[in-house]
Amino acid sequence: MKPSQSRSMGKIKPCFYRRIFVLLFILFSAGSYGADSPWNGKSAAVSLTYDDALGVHIDNVAPVLAQNDLLATFYVTSNSWPLRSRLDDWRAIATSGHELGNHTLFHPCAGDKPGREWLNKELYLNEWSEQRYIGNLNINNTLLQALDGKTERSFAYPCSDTEVAGKSYVETITPMFTAARMVGGTPPTIDKVNLMRIPSHMVMGDSAEKLISLVEAGIKNHTWVVFLFHGVGGEHGLNVSKEAHAELVNYLGKHKKDVWIAPVTDIANYVKDQQKVKK
Repeated sequence: MKPSQSRSMGKIKPCFYRRIFVLLFILFSAGSYGADSPWNGKSAAVSLTYDDALGVHIDNVAPVLAQNDLLATFYVTSNSWPLRSRLDDWRAIATSGHELGNHTLFHPCAGDKPGREWLNKELYLNEWSEQRYIGNLNINNTLLQALDGKTERSFAYPCSDTEVAGKSYVETITPMFTAARMVGGTPPTIDKVNLMRIPSHMVMGDSAEKLISLVEAGIKNHTWVVFLFHGVGGEHGLNVSKEAHAELVNYLGKHKKDVWIAPVTDIANYVKDQQKVKK
């Protein structure tokens, strides 16, 4: 090596090390950002879900979601009269970008559990065959596709029951849906999500303050918070006031920089991609 070459390399070294330092700093910073904002660049994820295809979902829910430019998942039981009598309204909800999720044709539940006195004996899931139940889900998927033109959607277990005729059907339906929502449970971090057993908070007479506090906890803990609504301003025994619901939705509309608010299928597909990367 010539002396001139040695001197030249000596001049380059400080610049080289500075570049390495900057690169490491950027990589370290990116890693830290990802840890604090794992949900599509946000601190938390929220899905608003509405069960049973009620008329109040069209009249009381859809307008306030539109005012805040938010999309939700509506879990549809296709035998519902508000669905059958207002097909154009439900088609408009789908056209707006909301997800129509599958919540079965007739909402069968296990009839041998406490507190199920309200259930028609014809809908005792524990007395159905798996073939009958899966056929029910397939028909509902077809009806929903006729409404929204989509072949991809999530599912909500009716009454959070995961067995038919005494046997779990979770594995059977896994290829049919992007995800499946349960009732109850703790909001998960992105690495802990089980897409076929997504927890949710069932709303029943909750105040706006309580609902907002769940979102704030999600931001703090970097979790996916899923709200389960039935009645909003009436039409169902499991009800929340229009005012409390609107206050929650308005809060979410103002905190989009911190919270990713999206339908279940959108977040589920993101989680699936992220979990593949981690593997």
